[in-house]
Order: sequence, then structure tokens, then C-alpha cells
Amino acid sequence: MPIFGTDGVRGLANGTLTADLALTLAQATAVVLGQGRTAEARKAAGKRLTAVVARDPRVSGHFLTAAVAAGLASSGVDVLEAGVIPTPALAFLVADRDADFGVMISASHNPAQDNGIKIFARGGVKLPDVVEERIEAAMAGEKLRPTGASVGRIIRFADAEDRYVVHLLGSIPHPLDGIKVVLDCAPGAASGVSPETFKDAGADVTVIGADPDGWNINDGVGSTHLDQLAEAVVRLGADIGIAHDGDADRCLAVDAEGKVIDGDQIMAILAVSMKERGHLTDDTLVATVMSNLGLHVAMREHGITVRQTAVGDRYVLEDMNAGGYALGGEQSGHVIMSEYATTGDGLLTGLHLVSEMARQKKTAAELASVMKVYPQVLINVRDVDKDALEGDEVVQAAVREVEAELGDTGRVLLRKSGTEPLVRVMVEAADAESVQAYASRLADVVRERLAL
Repeated sequence: MPIFGTDGVRGLANGTLTADLALTLAQATAVVLGQGRTAEARKAAGKRLTAVVARDPRVSGHFLTAAVAAGLASSGVDVLEAGVIPTPALAFLVADRDADFGVMISASHNPAQDNGIKIFARGGVKLPDVVEERIEAAMAGEKLRPTGASVGRIIRFADAEDRYVVHLLGSIPHPLDGIKVVLDCAPGAASGVSPETFKDAGADVTVIGADPDGWNINDGVGSTHLDQLAEAVVRLGADIGIAHDGDADRCLAVDAEGKVIDGDQIMAILAVSMKERGHLTDDTLVATVMSNLGLHVAMREHGITVRQTAVGDRYVLEDMNAGGYALGGEQSGHVIMSEYATTGDGLLTGLHLVSEMARQKKTAAELASVMKVYPQVLINVRDVDKDALEGDEVVQAAVREVEAELGDTGRVLLRKSGTEPLVRVMVEAADAESVQAYASRLADVVRERLAL
């Protein structure tokens, strides 16, 4: 069974994700990513491979980081240990220090008992499937066993956070000029660096969810739990609330009235601004098939093309890299600004969103009004033969029928789960009553036709 999922290796810490596994994975990573023209040139010049290693504040991150660092150093890799920093900071630092690769210990928005290992190649980019497969195969093969002076060193990366902050501050188009911001850091990897950066950018900052104890990461706060942030913004009379997840590669927001501004709306705001400023390559935005129909309508009205990919920020990034596009992301808040980052960056996204408020002298709600969010219903139809979905003509006929009835006023998407025996039925339409009726109708057909 493959150990890599949609975003690295993830599982119950010390259950499925053990120190032994982390060490072996690190050794295999050294074997695979230590190959190639650049790595061989380093070796020929008498230089060891270098990797940046970081973590979020989960308790299990301590022993997993130690295991990864030990596996790399025992394979002759010099380790720059950056401590607790966001995943996008790790990605940036791999490129900034010209390291051979990087390893992030984090389970992102998962609860504290879980953890994960994300690997970034040279330049701070996520690994393609084929490289993950090679690393997995190498776990059962011969490892690098240098001795004496050839073993790697583990070195504290003392200025890691400072380098990242300077990078972020240099990216924003306009200072934040006293805008009142509530930050929810989930209490995760952004708990130290995000408040510091927003303050340095000129914002008036109040912080919630920023006292990590190793167990409270994502616990009722952060980008997957916005109620506390919304309440704080309204109670304090703030202009906007910004929420990160545990490793801060996501950003969602709430306006002054506590209304959620999701990833689609954030992308719409940034896309229009970037087009106006000449920063949106080919006037194109890359989004997934799950993005709201309202995003497509809004972008069309502003002369912006929306390219669609499969669900997952890695697929968005692949399409962006292939076409050289500047902006892409997901409704969940993974937003990629390729001029400044190689992956989703919640701090970068939040800073640019608030910067737009200051630059345009508009409220968050006014900016978000660029896009109307169409009512969306998602029904998970469980215990069905998901693999028969595309071949069942009755189901496909039902989809075509609903699409014909909706015309240009709605959208239908049926998608099989990658991990469970279920089919996701998603319908968007101009009014809530219609969208629920259409989704229920299609779900009934799927349930009847594909039942196990």
C-alpha cells in the first residue's frame, strides 16, 4: 500500500507514522534526491548535500524531526534545522538557501494526534508522483552509509524566520496602514511569525489561537473553524479577520460583520487587482473543479480566463508551472502566488488581501462583492461502487438532464472519492431551493444505480 497520499505522508503519530518510518523515509529521500546533475556537481566539488528541516508545534514533531534529521545526517546530508515555521516558509528557505531539498513535519489542518512528512525538491517545489514512487521504492533498497568526516551535520538555522519575514514584507504592494486585523493562528506554525509580520507591515493586530502547547493545534480554531474568529472581529470592531491552518499554507478571512470570505473570493479579489496592475499572466487564473460557479462568472465579467484542474493544490501548481501562470488556488484557502511562492502561503495571501483593502481604501466586504457566491450543495453518497460512476449511462443521462435544465445558471459535478466507497454529488444554482432539489435528485439516482 502506498505511503504517500495527496500531500506527503500522513497518519497517527507513533501509530502508522513512527520514528522508524520517518528515519527510513529520510534515508530513501537522500538516495533519490541526492541524484541528478546538480547533486552530482556538488559531490564532485567536495560539497555535501543540504536539506532544510522544519516542523509545526505538535508534540510528536519533536521525535519525528529528530528521526528525519538523523536519517539525513546518517546519509551524508547536512541538515539546517529551522524549528517551528510554516510550510511555505520551509519551501521558500529551500530555494533561498539553494538547498537540495526540504522536509516539513506537519499534518496541516489535521488534529494534534496526527502528523505528516512533506518533502520539497530543489527550488522549494512539491514532488511529482513519479519521484514519490521512487522514494518509496528506495525505502526497501540500499541506503547511503558514509563514515568518518563524510557524515552529515545538524545545524541550527538561526535566521530562518527573519529571512521569511523580510521576503513577505518585500512582496506587498501597499502597507497595511493601521487596518485592524484579528489573526487566528490555529495555534500552529504561524503563531510567532504571522503576528510579527502583520505588525511590521503596519496593521493593528489582535491575535487569537496563538499559544501552542503541542496539543491545541487546530482545536476549534483556525481556517477549518471560523466561529471564534468571526465573533472576535465583530466584538472588537476589527476591519477583517485572517485565519491560518496548522502549517499556515491556507488563508481564509471574515469581514467586519463576521461573514466568511473563502478561497474563491480571495482569488477573485487578487486576480482583478493583479490584472489591473499588470501582474496576472495572460489574464488567467487557475482553480480546481470545486471552485464556485460565481468565480467563473465574476472572472468572465472582468476579462479573466479560469483554467480548471483536479482537486488538490499540487495539480493547481502543476498547471501554473506548465503555463507560467501567476495566480491559482482552491476554495479551501490554498492560494498560490507564483511570483513570490512555490506553494500555497497563508501569510502571503492574507498580507496581500489586507494590502488591497489599504490600497483601494475599501472594506473587506466591498472587495469580496466582486464575486457573487452561488448556493452550493455537496452530498456524499456512501457505500456505492464509485468506479462504475463514469460507465453508468443512467447516471450520466441524469446529469445531462439536470445540466440542460440549469443551462448557464448552474453547474453539476459528480466526483468519486479517492479513499472511500462514495461519490460526491455537487450542484450549484442561482437559488438555494433549486440547488438542493437538483442535488437530492442526482444523489438518489447514484444511490439506486451504484449501490454495493
